[in-house]
Amino acid sequence: MMKRYKLDYQSPIGILEIEGTATHIVSILFSEQEQLINVPHKDTPQILVECHHQLYEYFMGERQEFNFPYDFEGTVFQKNVWNALTNIVYGETASYKDIAVSIGNERAVRAVGSANGKNKLSIVVPCHRIIGSNGTLTGYEGGLWRKEWLLQHENLHLNPK
Repeated sequence: MMKRYKLDYQSPIGILEIEGTATHIVSILFSEQEQLINVPHKDTPQILVECHHQLYEYFMGERQEFNFPYDFEGTVFQKNVWNALTNIVYGETASYKDIAVSIGNERAVRAVGSANGKNKLSIVVPCHRIIGSNGTLTGYEGGLWRKEWLLQHENLHLNPK
């Protein structure tokens, strides 16, 4: 097993704990810690520093897509769901049913919801863009208040095409 490293990012809505190896990111999750614990140092892999920088750009409204290498850790079905989530465009939303249809399994709405809740790459794999089929906010591991903030943030920073 590859060595894992951690780096914290202080976002406007709480600390994100970035975890990765020397080559890819495996987790970006909100932490309830109140201060940064894992700060950059000379042994911090460049990939974590780059992820940190891209998250900074996202929260500044300067980035809409992420391009550092990351790796999903889950079942084949979960990976299919998470890949589908990456196709939801910045500032847009989709429902669990939309994702189920996009992966060719229209009846798997509940399983899609379960996989969505197990996403470990917050923001980068945009599970916050999933809303109820009636347009309401649905559960979010980081808390509904964060989900609402992220959606408002993206709408505020949409670049006209």
